[in-house]
Amino acid sequence: MLDTFRKAFTIKDIRKKIFYTFLMLIVIRIGSELPTPGVNREFIKNFFATATGDSFNFFNAFTGGSFEQMAVFALSITPYITSSIIMQLLTIAIPKLEEMQKDGEDGRKKIQKMTRYLTAILALVESSAMAIGFGRQGLLVDYNFVNAAIVVLTLTAGSTFLMWVGERITEKGVGNGISIVLMINILSRIPNDMVKLFEQFVKGKSIAKGGLAALIIIAIIVALVLFVVLLQGGERKIAVQYSQKVVGRKTYGGQSSSIPMKVNTAGVVPIIFASSLMQFPIIIASFLGKGEGKGIGSEILKGLNQGNWLVPETLKYSWGLLVYIALTILFAYFYTSITFNPLEIANNMKKSGGFIPGIRPGKPTVDYLSHILHYMVFIGACGLVIIQVVPIFFNGVFGASVSFAGTSLIIIVSVILETIKQIEAQMLVRNYKGFLNN
Repeated sequence: MLDTFRKAFTIKDIRKKIFYTFLMLIVIRIGSELPTPGVNREFIKNFFATATGDSFNFFNAFTGGSFEQMAVFALSITPYITSSIIMQLLTIAIPKLEEMQKDGEDGRKKIQKMTRYLTAILALVESSAMAIGFGRQGLLVDYNFVNAAIVVLTLTAGSTFLMWVGERITEKGVGNGISIVLMINILSRIPNDMVKLFEQFVKGKSIAKGGLAALIIIAIIVALVLFVVLLQGGERKIAVQYSQKVVGRKTYGGQSSSIPMKVNTAGVVPIIFASSLMQFPIIIASFLGKGEGKGIGSEILKGLNQGNWLVPETLKYSWGLLVYIALTILFAYFYTSITFNPLEIANNMKKSGGFIPGIRPGKPTVDYLSHILHYMVFIGACGLVIIQVVPIFFNGVFGASVSFAGTSLIIIVSVILETIKQIEAQMLVRNYKGFLNN
C-alpha cells in the first residue's frame, strides 16, 4: 500500500489527482463543522444524550458527526446512497430502465441524471421532516416558516453539494468519489471514539489493568479489520473454456478464462438495508416526539433500538438482534439475486462459445452457477453477521459505545482497497501510454 502511494507521488498527473482529492476532503470537513442558520445546536446534542440512545448513531457515523452538530452537511450523502439503491431496484423492476442501463454510456448517463434528481428530492423530504419534526421540539431557535425554510434549503443544498464533490473526485481525483466522501466522514469519528475507549477502559486504571485493556481493544480492532479484508477480498474463480473457431486461415478462441464470484457478493448493502429498516420506526417516533412511554409500541421501539441489545439489564429486548441478523441474511440473498443473474451469464457464455469444463451449456450451467452462488452468499452473509454482532456484543456487555461498527469497518476497508486498485490501474495505463508513445 505505502509503496503504491510512494510511486504514485512520483507521477505528476496522479500526484495532481491525489492533491485535488485531498483539497476536496478538506472542503468536506469544513462544511461538516459550519452551523446551519437558525438552529439550536445544543438541542440535538441533548437529544442524542437523553432521548435516542444509539438509534441515530448509525446515521451520525455516516455524516461524520455533522448530524449531531446539525451542520450544513448534516444529511451528508445518505440521500444519494438511498437514491442509488432505489434506482438499482427500479432498473430490475422496470424493463425500460433495464434497457437504458444496457444502452452503453448514454443510457448510464441518463440513469445517473435521474439519480441526481432523486437525490435532491430525498434530501428535500428528509430536511423538511427534520425541520418540522425536530423544530417543534426545540431544534429551531424560533420555530416559524422562514427559519424552517432556511434549514430545509441549507441542508438540501449541503447534501447536493456533497454529491457534486463526490462526482468531481471521481472525474478529476483518484476516482470512487462518493465512497471516499463516505469513508472520510466515518474516519473523522474514529479519534473521538478512541478517546472514549481510553477514558472508559484505560484512564484511571492501574498499569497492568490499563495495559491489558488497551491490548485487548487493539487486538479486537485488528482482528475485525483483518477479517473484513479477508471477507472483501475472498472470491471463487469458476474456470471457463472457450471453443476454437476457424475463420479463413485464422483461429479464434480456445483460450481459458474465469468468472470471479466474491464471497461477500452483496457488499455492505444488506447491513445498510437491515439497519435502515430497523431504525426507521425509531426515527419516525422521534420526529413525532413519541419515543418514550409505555405500552406495546414503546416496547417494540426499545427492541428495535440497538442500544438495548445484549445489555444485561435489558436482555429481553435482544430479540431485536435476532431480527437484525435475519434481515441481514435475507437482504444478502435478495440483493445478490437482483445484481447477479446466472441465466444471463450462462446465455452470454453460450453466445461467445464458452462453457464450464464438465458442465453442459444451457440449464445445467444455470443450475451450477445458482448452486455456487447460494453457497457463496450464505458464507458472505455469515461473515457479515459476525462483523456486525461483535461490536454490538462489546457495546451491550461492556458499554463500549463507538461509531465504527461492522458497517463502518466494511466501508473503510472496501474503499481503501478499491482506491488503491484505482491508483494502480491509472499508473498501469500511464505506463502503457508511455510505452506506446516511445
